[in-house]
Amino acid sequence: MDWDKLRIFHAVAEAGSFTHAGELLNLSQSAVSRQISALEDSLKVALFHRHARGLILTEQGELLYRTAHDVFGKLAMTEAQLTESKDRPKGPLKITTTVAFGSTWLAPRMREFMEVYPEIEVQLLLDDRELDLSMREADVAVRLTPPRQPDLVQRHLLTVHMHIYASVGYIKKHGMPKSPEELDDHRIIVYGEENRSPVPDVNWLLRIGFNQGQLRRPAMTVNNVYGIMQALQSGAGLGALPDFMPEGNNELVQVLPEIEGPQFDAYFVYAEEMRASKRISVFRDFLLRQVADSTF
Repeated sequence: MDWDKLRIFHAVAEAGSFTHAGELLNLSQSAVSRQISALEDSLKVALFHRHARGLILTEQGELLYRTAHDVFGKLAMTEAQLTESKDRPKGPLKITTTVAFGSTWLAPRMREFMEVYPEIEVQLLLDDRELDLSMREADVAVRLTPPRQPDLVQRHLLTVHMHIYASVGYIKKHGMPKSPEELDDHRIIVYGEENRSPVPDVNWLLRIGFNQGQLRRPAMTVNNVYGIMQALQSGAGLGALPDFMPEGNNELVQVLPEIEGPQFDAYFVYAEEMRASKRISVFRDFLLRQVADSTF
């Protein structure tokens, strides 16, 4: 198969239309369409169903797309390994983690890393989904659950603890609960159950102080842990947060500090093929130093 046509096919399959693929490839819509037609003619199969709202891959197109996606992902990884400096780490580094951990803990610490390694081009991807590291959707990840993808190198980073928090203003107005049972008299904010939680047992606050099997009703659900923290800071109610989020935040105080939620572990993760990368090794060492200096 012609590599140029395969590259254009991959871009069209990713974009879902000739027009959008052409914009990414700096080609006209008609040029993209001609290349796809030529590829279909050479293979003697249709790769796309064409309709008014866009393009849908045929069964044969899906097979070719999966193979092409794997090939281009591995080529990108090989390119990164070949172009990396032997002397000083340089080049792109795509880091993914959850919105909560990335926004509140990691992003504020990246300035130091960027100053020490100015030739590393940092891209921080905050997403509660697990991006596919083997397909180079990201180079490294900080995961708050054990990695589910095979063939990934993982390094334990830290153990995360959870407690109940509220704003100083909320406590002044509504009082400090003295026992788990008194939580019934307060507005409880939790994670939305219709979404996959980025941390295990995130809504443990609904069951403490209740008989087994019973749950208290929340005043509000938010589908993002960072959003919960913002709501708590505004004085909207009480909520459970990982301790790394309010670290150094004077607006939030612990409620019933003797009660701790479930613990979970965070891992530094990357693909086996990237084990020799200097960019990854220096970022790993940077993270371990930052964790050692943290107070949570």
